[in-house]
Amino acid sequence: MELVLGIDNIVFIAILSSRLPPAQQPRARRLGLALALGTRLALLFSITWIMGLTRPLFAIGGLSGRDLVLIAGGLFLIFKATWEIYDKVEAGPHTPPATRGGGTFAAVVIQIMLMDVVFSLDSVITAVGMVDEVWIMVAAIVIAIVVMLMAMNAVSDFVERHPSVKILALAFLVLIGIVLVADGMGQHVPKGYIYFSMAFALGVELLNMRFHRRRRVTDTSA
Repeated sequence: MELVLGIDNIVFIAILSSRLPPAQQPRARRLGLALALGTRLALLFSITWIMGLTRPLFAIGGLSGRDLVLIAGGLFLIFKATWEIYDKVEAGPHTPPATRGGGTFAAVVIQIMLMDVVFSLDSVITAVGMVDEVWIMVAAIVIAIVVMLMAMNAVSDFVERHPSVKILALAFLVLIGIVLVADGMGQHVPKGYIYFSMAFALGVELLNMRFHRRRRVTDTSA
């Protein structure tokens, strides 16, 4: 379950780190996943505070602290993904200036840290609802982060090599942002539908890429 819930986190970190110079990208990815691990474990050991976030803060609307975090995170994710899509489709090619590497790296890490809080909150609340033993939850989170760390570079390189997949990933980040906002407003959307649609669309895109690759080979041989 932690691996499934971490898919959107991997995609977000891969997209953000791609804006950095190539030499800084692996470090940003590792730091992003380290922050995700730290955030999830910190929230996990604050179970009483976490469950308190589900209590309504306002008499009007009945929004809780968790709802506000999800709404704010969802709006940020929608804005960020939409801006990235615009940058890829309408703006020119993005080359991170070497002179601003440090500032850009810090900005990327801050954005990863903020979204880690949102993704981790949802993940930890789900884990708390599934099991009672804290050590089981800790083991699941650590194993999931290790697996994501092993797969991060491969996922990032694949996304970078295929622009259409990158646009698809950004579109799904917009969708995840909408789902977070809806969840914060009390309209729960089962995550299974979201991840199934992501897998189905990715499968169709992979078939499309294979078709075009074979077509190019056929045209070249002709």
